[in-house]
Amino acid sequence: MEQEYIETAKSWLGPEYDAETRLRVQELFQDDPKLLEECFYRRLEFGTGGLRGIMDAGTNRMNRYTVAMATQGLANYLLKTFPDQEIRTAISFDSRNNSRLFAMTTARVLLSNGIKVYIFDNIRPTPELSFAIRHLGCKAGVMVTASHNPKEYNGYKVFWEDGAQITPPHDKNIIAEVNEIVSPAQVKLDETLHPDVISGLDEIYLDEILSLTLSPESVTRHADELKIV
Repeated sequence: MEQEYIETAKSWLGPEYDAETRLRVQELFQDDPKLLEECFYRRLEFGTGGLRGIMDAGTNRMNRYTVAMATQGLANYLLKTFPDQEIRTAISFDSRNNSRLFAMTTARVLLSNGIKVYIFDNIRPTPELSFAIRHLGCKAGVMVTASHNPKEYNGYKVFWEDGAQITPPHDKNIIAEVNEIVSPAQVKLDETLHPDVISGLDEIYLDEILSLTLSPESVTRHADELKIV
């Protein structure tokens, strides 16, 4: 087992990984063998809600490579589930470190697989992504966020065409596809591709929310008294 994770870590020193990642792995080899083991002894598990983990280099960490491999698995499932159809997806992200990077990596992998991608230009909340999926006629969506977890973490949540997080049978089927992707060499990724930027949806989303208000008069009357913490 020890030799296995060391060989895996050594493979991350290859030219298919960026210079910053290779330098980080070299640092782990030289300065922190215990952390090296933690980063490489297994793959970051893709669960029913998606990915969540500490950001760092390694197979057991959130980084552009583990995100790309998870997205290739998602793309493979979408292409099998909706053959000969235009597949649209939507992506949003929060303000955590690397969230925008992970969102763009996700977008470019999907685009490289022939899947249309809409992405927000800046941070948006999860409920607005859910709305965007339905409003734009998407088959799936991805939210890059780790919710309440500490700042060292990030996450990757998958949503289906109904705007909700994936449920059976899609969750298990996506997990199975993700588990088939064991190397960045299996990932289609063209860094020159750019997704469509979502525009004008904030107002539509807010208007829809306001239309659901049971008592608009009460909101108007008491809005100034409400405090947000």
